[in-house]
Amino acid sequence: MGRMFRVLSFWTLIFGLLALAKGGELKPMAMICFFQTAVFLTLGYMKLSERTYILLFWGYMVISFIGFTYWSFFKLEL
Repeated sequence: MGRMFRVLSFWTLIFGLLALAKGGELKPMAMICFFQTAVFLTLGYMKLSERTYILLFWGYMVISFIGFTYWSFFKLEL
């Protein structure tokens, strides 16, 4: 299960590099992706139990969906 977090770190690294390639417009997004890369890579090598990995992933998904919903509902201008 730790290998899945290493795969997630790879993809967040790719998204961060693509955000930087945009020309500086998406620098905050790139920094968030690089932070997530570091967290996922660290979790990937911690040798935790499968249940712990699943709980961490679900917690991450809940927080990210709540944050995305809040941002899209209250912060974005129409």
